Amino acid sequence: MNEQNDSGEKKKTTTEKIWDSTRKTLHIASFQANRYKRIVQKKVDLATIHRKIAAAHSDLGKEIDELRENGIVAIMENDAVTQLLEKLDDLKNRAAALEGEIETIKEEEAPEEEAEKTEE
Repeated sequence: MNEQNDSGEKKKTTTEKIWDSTRKTLHIASFQANRYKRIVQKKVDLATIHRKIAAAHSDLGKEIDELRENGIVAIMENDAVTQLLEKLDDLKNRAAALEGEIETIKEEEAPEEEAEKTEE
């Protein structure tokens, strides 16, 4: 009768081990999926900003060309040029911030993985 009890306990611990392993795997998989989703969204936002930067470069080039054709010498002091340059600076700063966020997300680890590393 003791042998059955021992084997019953072994099955229980084996089942618990399998269940714990399955839960851990699902947790890590959902964490990775969520992390991937956040990275993709940030990359979409970054692509949008890069398109806006390209459009602003084009607008700046057109504005400078029009001013040159009109004989204006102080092109860099022109209000329209200054505003476009400020817009470009803002877009570049936003792009750099998004790139930093993407790198931060890539470096994140699942909470259980972090707990295991501190225990070792």
